[in-house]
Amino acid sequence: MPRFAHNNEIQIAFEDLGGAGGDPLLLVMGLGSSRFWWPDGLVDELVRRGFHVVAYDHRDAGQSTHLPDRHEGSPIAALLRHAPPAYSAEDLTDDAVAVLDALGWERAHLFGYSMGGLVAQRIAIRHPRRVLTLATSSAVPSDVKGLRVLRHLRLASLARFARLRHPETPQGNLALALAVARILAAPGRRVDECDVREIVDKEAAHQVAGFRDQRAQSRQIGAKWHGGPLARITAPTLVLHGSRDPLLRVSAARDIAAAVPGARLRVLPDVGHFLVGDIWATYADELRALADRVDARRDLRLDQER
Repeated sequence: MPRFAHNNEIQIAFEDLGGAGGDPLLLVMGLGSSRFWWPDGLVDELVRRGFHVVAYDHRDAGQSTHLPDRHEGSPIAALLRHAPPAYSAEDLTDDAVAVLDALGWERAHLFGYSMGGLVAQRIAIRHPRRVLTLATSSAVPSDVKGLRVLRHLRLASLARFARLRHPETPQGNLALALAVARILAAPGRRVDECDVREIVDKEAAHQVAGFRDQRAQSRQIGAKWHGGPLARITAPTLVLHGSRDPLLRVSAARDIAAAVPGARLRVLPDVGHFLVGDIWATYADELRALADRVDARRDLRLDQER
């Protein structure tokens, strides 16, 4: 069952996924996605490596507060427009910190996926004292603005998203999730109903249907960032990206890694933009190694102080 944090009048749903007593890890999901898009198998791998894992829903997603509809246009139009947004990118980072406060976590490791990676970067910039480490995957740089973001996007995949039409029925929700997963998977990668059934069933049980509300997605992606550059990130940082990501070019990951001091880049061969099972262990290993860097630094500092 979800718990709820509050950022003023906004209610943010979050869920403890296991590993109590381990290192605190907050999962930050992508555009239009609920927390249920984090695969159970990946969470299990993270718990086995000593993490206490929590995931939450952004505002305008899942079981968190959805703002009143207004004329937003498509998500891409919202990304490029100059009209006043419904809320700021800073608000999205403060939602995550509200979750940390509700959990009683002074600091946490962050793992952000897709747009969640973008938000996680901004959390590390705006709230540096709350972030132990930062890991992003399949994300664009947080300080890229306007038309410059197009250099990282594969427009053919965006066009495929725009053409998705499925009825708002249980079978239609399954078909939509499957279509989304197939667009995001590496080219030639087989994705079947079994790969998304877990997600759809969990969403249905909580009366959630992901990727249905384009206006909500437009409000999320249209949130403007007024904060500092990536160079201000002080947390140890890992940048992951699939070499065959059909949505975002590897240039996005390279730009993040080049801008964040000391960041490590790993490009995963034959991996797309969908969290398929054969990369879960690799992701968990990478996050464990990143967290261990912090532990090693702390132990060294304590030895020097003795």
